[in-house]
Amino acid sequence: MSLAFQTRLQRFPKARLAVALAFFVNGFGIGSWAPEVPVIAERLQISEQTIGLLIVFFGLGGIVTMPLIARAIGRVGSRPPLLVTHLLAALAFPALILAPSLSAAFAAIFFFGAMFGGMDAAMNANAITLERHMDRAIMSSSHGFWSVGGFVGAGFGGPIIAAFGPAVHASTVSAIIVLCFVFVMKTLRDDRDSAQETEGDKDAPPGPGAKAPAYSPAGLFSALAIGLFALLAMLPEGGAIDWSALYLKSELGADTATSGFALAAFSAMMAIFRFLGDDIRNRLGAVRTVRIFAFVAACGLLVAGLAGHVVIAIAGFALAGVGLANIVPIAFSAAGNVKGLPDGIGISIATAIGYSGGLMAPSIVGFLAERIGLATVYLGMAALLSVVFALSGMMARADRAVAAG
Repeated sequence: MSLAFQTRLQRFPKARLAVALAFFVNGFGIGSWAPEVPVIAERLQISEQTIGLLIVFFGLGGIVTMPLIARAIGRVGSRPPLLVTHLLAALAFPALILAPSLSAAFAAIFFFGAMFGGMDAAMNANAITLERHMDRAIMSSSHGFWSVGGFVGAGFGGPIIAAFGPAVHASTVSAIIVLCFVFVMKTLRDDRDSAQETEGDKDAPPGPGAKAPAYSPAGLFSALAIGLFALLAMLPEGGAIDWSALYLKSELGADTATSGFALAAFSAMMAIFRFLGDDIRNRLGAVRTVRIFAFVAACGLLVAGLAGHVVIAIAGFALAGVGLANIVPIAFSAAGNVKGLPDGIGISIATAIGYSGGLMAPSIVGFLAERIGLATVYLGMAALLSVVFALSGMMARADRAVAAG
């Protein structure tokens, strides 16, 4: 076991790159979807409320898939489900963008949500187990690579669509996802526990592959509570990801090429401060870090909601990206350190709750947008962050992540 463990440690640099690339691909796919939203809305002649319903199906895909991913992680580790969902994501994106009818778009976006949501749960589980065996925290920087992907996808998506059309854009995104898959497949860490790594040991204690792993009621409650916290933090993030392009275009008069830059600015600032986030958390502690960043995020959403000009709105989304950068990664680190649950289960529960709520929320945003406007919705999201501030005490568990490693 000692030799095997040392061998795995030597492979961690490449394994770190693999999980970083997985985060990039996931963010890249979601970011590439943002500038396509107004294009699809125009092509299929659908309203903001119908767009919201489409995004509900995106959320339903994640809701259905994430529990299956959690079960798979408990049995075989996070590597196999991550690879499967990554590869199928390359098919999901063009299927959605090129859907010929509204009914086909509903089916395609369900598949899209299933693959990207399932991949999200698996890559977070892989990152948290890798973090435990390294001498530093990596969750915030892992999410930083997600933000880089979102920045690249959103920033280049609009100009490519405007110059070459959605079909070329969809093909390009799919090709990039496949190219990244090749590297991830070769270098991603197998994170099954030591019981599974000693396949010849029949007397080894049951690991994730066991039929009935132990679940502590207290551990389940903690994971559920952290998941609800992540949900509250992800609502504003989902609002920026799914609606910022339409907000700039429909309420502030931006053109198609410009509309994606709100998310690009949001994702860029998230990326920068996520790469700084591990050191910030180590210096200030998880609780204080969350409180500071929640305040900054609220200020950014206020600026975006009150903006009367595209440039000011983009600046507001950029500030919101700073504030929201490290709240969810800290929540996932806390979930990954919940005691009384098999490896990967706590973070899978938190991811499922957080992302299912975050993905379902845009339908409510679409409903409200037609009645009160997206600007008012963003002001309401700023107020919601006060709840995140108030509940930040439960994030103290995240500070155990590095010590546990």
